[in-house]
Amino acid sequence: MPYCPFQGRKLTTEAGCSRRLRIVQRTAHGAHHYPQVPMPVISSKPSLKRLLDIGVIVLAAPVVLPMLAATMCAVRIAIGSPIFYAQSRPGVSGQLFVMFKFRTMSNARDARGELLPDDQRLGRFGRALRSTSLDELPELWNVLKGDMSLVGPRPLLPEYLPLYTKQQMRRHEVRPGITGWAQINGRNAVAWDQKFDLDVWYVDNRTLGLDIKILFKTLRKVIARSEISARGEATASRFEGSVNQK
Repeated sequence: MPYCPFQGRKLTTEAGCSRRLRIVQRTAHGAHHYPQVPMPVISSKPSLKRLLDIGVIVLAAPVVLPMLAATMCAVRIAIGSPIFYAQSRPGVSGQLFVMFKFRTMSNARDARGELLPDDQRLGRFGRALRSTSLDELPELWNVLKGDMSLVGPRPLLPEYLPLYTKQQMRRHEVRPGITGWAQINGRNAVAWDQKFDLDVWYVDNRTLGLDIKILFKTLRKVIARSEISARGEATASRFEGSVNQK
């Protein structure tokens, strides 16, 4: 069962023949069930896309592996252990998997033992990792495992699932990605509803050619270090539900 450090609780999913997803939080006081969320029937085209994922990773390995090693050493020196940050995220059909990233924030706490706000725990080194997207490199392991793809809607927090509209839930018809259509069209600088519209547009219009286009445009965005976070936020703002629920 995956462990979600963000919640501090164990999360799992239960899916029945009706294609309705139930998110379950298991705590010391019992299990808490979120409202059931209808899940779409998946119609995927995995073969060529999967070959693209593996092929790009293999071709990029001579460059990526030294970067991984250097970043691991830098995180260990600047932030300490653990080097990696593991968190449960919903993937295709909303099924949970453990996503890996490099840590970018310290575990600094206040006098009451509570974690400080993100902007106080995200130091200069963490900001540099995020602005260069080096913190995303461990997600290549998720791609190799088949949990993710190089291109697709970004995997978000499990607690967002009950907040999605039926249309927004369609973003889970495909594997989540390291980058995606929303990431090259605003990333964290656009509103949640607009981001989800872009995700669903990708689901309806995805092709191998579009994936290649997104990968090249992502490279340009990373070099430019643009649209890393929302205005006035150290990280992406939390999703609280759509203004107009459908």
